Amino acid sequence: MESEKTSKIAYSGIEGAFANIAAKKIFPNGNLVSFLDFTSAYKAVENGECDYAVLPIENSFAGEVTQVSDLMFTGSLFIKEVWELTIHQNLLGTENSSIDSIKTVISHPQALEQCTSFINEHGWKIQIESNTARAAKKVSELNDKSIAAIASKETAELYGLEILASNINENENNTTRFAVFTKNKKSETEKKSDDTFIMMFTVKNKSGMLAKAINVIGDNDFNMSELRSRPLRKQAWEYYFFVEAQGSVCSVQGRKMIKDLQEQCEMLKIVGSYKIQAIN
Repeated sequence: MESEKTSKIAYSGIEGAFANIAAKKIFPNGNLVSFLDFTSAYKAVENGECDYAVLPIENSFAGEVTQVSDLMFTGSLFIKEVWELTIHQNLLGTENSSIDSIKTVISHPQALEQCTSFINEHGWKIQIESNTARAAKKVSELNDKSIAAIASKETAELYGLEILASNINENENNTTRFAVFTKNKKSETEKKSDDTFIMMFTVKNKSGMLAKAINVIGDNDFNMSELRSRPLRKQAWEYYFFVEAQGSVCSVQGRKMIKDLQEQCEMLKIVGSYKIQAIN
């Protein structure tokens, strides 16, 4: 996506994190701004500190990023674009380390999950870090040959680490989707070329309302590629529902679907529409 040099791009993590790599590719001329966590990066756009936020929404192996899903539901931002980045996880250690010397691996929970078989095969302990790049930085600072990080090859170069093993994720087709969040809704003209959208809703507390809502989507010829539920934080045992569907939400059929859903749903939110693009 083209961007002006003055645009500020929020992301969670530090240089070398996969979000940093994705943000650089999407906004090659942007001014990247690092934040400690997903919430801080998201709110930086809400409060006008940054123009866009690049956040992971799903991994092809580990599934949804639940914190970002909750931000989509409770926050005010819209998805402008979605990009796919192929993820290659690597085992990184200090200069004097080897696979045989490692006893503990550090990384983000999703990265650890993506490499479960490799970790279990060696019987290593795991330690959670807020993101992969911070894990690599920590290993560099500790300079302990028994501790390794799971992270990108870029972090090895940044923090002076050795790549002890490459591409250790279980699934070779390991892909993370990153969404570009903005305060502004797309115009109808912009939406016309989109073929995928995300919406979230809650249903009225009546028998069969969820089934009716799902049927509305299918009856209007939209194919759901994802349907999942998440608990409402402030209301025990109540849930909101996340749907990603294929088709144009601004078409005549899309408008009819939204109108029909509003009759079944207590709350309905179209988070954004887009074409899924690949990061090269």
